Formats: sequence, C-alpha cells, structure tokens
Amino acid sequence: MKKIAVFLDRDGTINEDVGYPSSFNQIRIYPFSYEAIRKINQAGLLAIIVTNQSGVSRGFFTEGDLIKIHKKLQEVFNHHGAYFDAIYYCPHYSPDPSNTCGCRKPLPGMAEKAAKEFNIDLKKSYMIGDKKDDILFGLNIGAKSILVLTGFGKSANFQLEEAGISPAYIAENLLDAVNWILNDIKKTKKRSQK
Repeated sequence: MKKIAVFLDRDGTINEDVGYPSSFNQIRIYPFSYEAIRKINQAGLLAIIVTNQSGVSRGFFTEGDLIKIHKKLQEVFNHHGAYFDAIYYCPHYSPDPSNTCGCRKPLPGMAEKAAKEFNIDLKKSYMIGDKKDDILFGLNIGAKSILVLTGFGKSANFQLEEAGISPAYIAENLLDAVNWILNDIKKTKKRSQK
C-alpha cells in the first residue's frame, strides 16, 4: 500500500530562517516543532524534509557542513522522541531561471525521488512551508499545500494572494499545520467509509 508523506520545508518552518547557517550552532528550532513531528510519527505518516540549500553552490558552506547540520537535527529530534524519515536537499543555484535543476523547489525532483524510495502516494500527501515556492512545490506534486505564517509566511501569503494561488490551509505555525493535516485525514477517511 502506498504511504502518505508530510513534506516539510526546513528554514522558517521547523527552525528560524537565519539566512545561510553553516553549523548547527546557528540553527534555532521552534519549540512547537518537536510535538508537531512527534504527531506525524505517531500517526504513521512519513516526515520528510525537502529543503533548497543553495548556500552550497554559493560557497557559504560545504555539502559536508550541511550533512553535519542534518545529522545533528536528527539527533536533537530523536532526543525529543521524534524523527524525520528522510532529509532531501537541493544544493544547486543558478542565477538563470531557465537553467534551474529539477530538484530545486518549486520543481518536483525531491518529492519524485522520495516517492520512488518510500512508495509515496503524492496525491494523498501534504507539503508545509513558509515560502511561495513551498506552496507551488506542493501543487506541482499534486499534494495539499499548507502555508505557515512563521519565517517568510506573511510575505509569502501576500505574494500568493497577488498570484491568485490558494494554499489548502494557512497555519499559525508547524504544529497548527500538522493538527489540520491529521483532522483532514480523519475527514477523508470518514467520507470514504460512507
């Protein structure tokens, strides 16, 4: 049976967006993120980070630095009784939009890779993020997109309104988004049982 994933942006969604952190010491995790990820785990859904990390290509940090940050992120969440099933990142950057790689959000590359590796039903999955590209990424993979108002969420909300794009839900933060998802799954199950 295909699985349901909750795809998660990293900076501005799980932790504060501080620009281009090159070590875990610069990462400030939102306190509500632990409970949010625990709830995803307990519901039997996949918790998968999908993050654009162009700082690698721009020379702000190495891919090794990024891997260390993600290893430590996993350890800290494990310590709080939560875990990520996988972390996908796009290290690429091109100033020319026509030369963008397929794994950079909003393009679907990271989700397509995850879908193959974890047998995910993208149409039944969810995407949570604080930027316009996160919402577009969700729409591009056929998932339900949720905008969080942390990070760049408020300005992204304005950009989305201007573009006539509506997320499935606008959440105060990651925990609010996860509660909405769990409720949405319950409603969908009830409808399918009728």
